[in-house]
Amino acid sequence: MSDAEGPVIRDRRRVDPETGTARTEPTQQGDAVDEVAGDLVEGLAAEREEAKEVAADLESMEAIAVAEAESHRADLLRLKAEFDNYRKRVERDRELVRELAVAGVLTDLLPVLDDIERADSHDELVGGFKSVAEALRGSLTRLGLESYGEAGDSFDPNIHEALTHSIDDELKEATCVEVFQSGYRFGGRVLRAARVAVAEPEA
Repeated sequence: MSDAEGPVIRDRRRVDPETGTARTEPTQQGDAVDEVAGDLVEGLAAEREEAKEVAADLESMEAIAVAEAESHRADLLRLKAEFDNYRKRVERDRELVRELAVAGVLTDLLPVLDDIERADSHDELVGGFKSVAEALRGSLTRLGLESYGEAGDSFDPNIHEALTHSIDDELKEATCVEVFQSGYRFGGRVLRAARVAVAEPEA
């Protein structure tokens, strides 16, 4: 600054000293402050909008995560149910295979039981043979083999095989009057029907 120019005085008063009114034109520094304030307000507004978008995105992601979790839970429950059904089916099949195997062995032993029954009816079960026969009968009974067929039983074609037929007016229904060969059941299944003589009243 040269001495000829003199000091530079800037009047930054907001009120005009001559008129006493507020100056309408801002100073240069005021313009800068207003511009910075405006930028800050715009920046805050932009950040607020961005925060809203982030929150919306988070809510959307949370909803997707919850839906996927429910889907996975449903899949797991379905797999568990399928596994439980498979396990039950395997156990049921295993039990059925065991029953069929035992039934096969018991069926093969029926002729032996017939021989023991005939020997018993002729009083030939004596000594050690009687002990063996009783032990065999006991073991087969514990396995579930059931013998049936008695004279006087009502005739049932599902469990009896009629070898002879006669008329007896003293009877009220078809009746097994003689058993030629005992029948055997295992697990509710007939292994061999009882062979019987049937009598019934005349129709």
